[in-house]
Amino acid sequence: MLHFTAAGWFGFISIIMNKNLFQNFSILLSDSEQEIVLKVADAAKFINTDAYLIGGYVRDKILGRPVKDIDIMCTGSGTELADAFAKQFSPNLNVNHFKRFGTAQVKTGEWEIEFVGARKESYSTDSRKPAVEAGTFNDDVSRRDFTINTLAVSLRENDFGKLIDVFDGMVDLENKIIRTPLDADITFSDDPLRMMRAVRFASQLQFQIEEKTFSSIFKNADRIKIVSIERVTDELNKILMSQKPSIGLQLMYDAKLLHIVFPEFVALEGAETIDGMGHKDNFHHTLQVVDNLCERSDNLWLRWAAMLHDIGKPATKKFVKGTGWTFHGHEVVGAKMVPNIFRKLKLPLNEKMHYVRKLVLMHLRPIGLVKEQVTDSAVRRLLIEAGDEIDDLMNLCSADITSKNKLKVMQHLRNFELVKIKLKEVEEKDRLRNWQPPIDGEHIMNAFQIGPCREVGIIKLAVREAILDGTIPNDYDAAYKLMVELGKDLGLHRKKN
Repeated sequence: MLHFTAAGWFGFISIIMNKNLFQNFSILLSDSEQEIVLKVADAAKFINTDAYLIGGYVRDKILGRPVKDIDIMCTGSGTELADAFAKQFSPNLNVNHFKRFGTAQVKTGEWEIEFVGARKESYSTDSRKPAVEAGTFNDDVSRRDFTINTLAVSLRENDFGKLIDVFDGMVDLENKIIRTPLDADITFSDDPLRMMRAVRFASQLQFQIEEKTFSSIFKNADRIKIVSIERVTDELNKILMSQKPSIGLQLMYDAKLLHIVFPEFVALEGAETIDGMGHKDNFHHTLQVVDNLCERSDNLWLRWAAMLHDIGKPATKKFVKGTGWTFHGHEVVGAKMVPNIFRKLKLPLNEKMHYVRKLVLMHLRPIGLVKEQVTDSAVRRLLIEAGDEIDDLMNLCSADITSKNKLKVMQHLRNFELVKIKLKEVEEKDRLRNWQPPIDGEHIMNAFQIGPCREVGIIKLAVREAILDGTIPNDYDAAYKLMVELGKDLGLHRKKN
């Protein structure tokens, strides 16, 4: 396949628009895509229906973005076209029918092909689920959310390959604009999830939401309450997975969507000053931390940890005369808030939630080591408590270093690199990741022929602390010897072999 710059794509697409020849558009497609598209065209001709490439597939091919789904719209039955395509393509190809939605899906190789019949929709005021009936091509493109998603490529025999652009979607693509094809108030009132989708596309594509369209989102923001939280959170996750999530999060804030969906996050906004002493705006600081982290990792749950790392600050904010603003214990409060936030947003209450809570709780620990002489003991404790999450924790803490003073940031980052070096040295020497002491309670009880008691806890803790402090090496023999000595001091007698 050929690759183009952004300007090159639009210059190339202008050729498609002028010549309307499929062989020009096909240069954007892989061999497997071309084979699929030609078979769809044959199947549509066989059942006497008009078919089109449509929506996000066309948009993303024009933009040069990676795609996995091919969207097909026809003016007849989408399920019938899917069945005809399967017979044309391979006798063993399975077709999944979704009768409730009148759609069908076919998976072949790396591609998922979605077939849908052209339709028109009508909505009630208390639901985003429309009444659907068969419609024309114009009905179908008119019901779509944004002009950039109304683009279609004809697979009809008489104008095969023609780019059909009813609502000037190409102009909006070129100008990087998100705009509704019809009245935005109707679009967003009918299906309020489209407000989240507008923000998500703006974040993913780094486009601007057209002024009237954004004003309508602001006006209709309260309608988001009729959308299931699962669908809203799915869009929020997609915003978080964009290259620069702050674009979408800031738009959600400006449109007042964030105030409804995630008020705990909005509570971070604002900077207060007393006696000439102020604190930074933790909302915008967090946006910067999330963006910083996205340059280091595409882990969704690590991005959630970045978004929630300071979530406990509003509850712990305190002004101390002569000292200034403090947020003591915000990491502990924030960690306690994580399960409720996950529950409210219908995020998974499993190891993902525990992972985020752990990172929120520990996010100050590595930075704290920068402020003092880094001892092996402090590093050992961090390695043990962080376990397998140590690398993600370090990435989060690096992202958390923000300031308008670039020299200050560079200095902090240099100091933080010293902590990373020390971590690597201690880990290689002491093998402490996911560490458990070589002597546990069972060893102690067996050695002294005793049951669970206070002495077992004393010995176990003393052995653990001795290893962490570097008093004894991290091996069984040294730990066993210390156990025996401690037992004697406590009046315990070792079992004779």
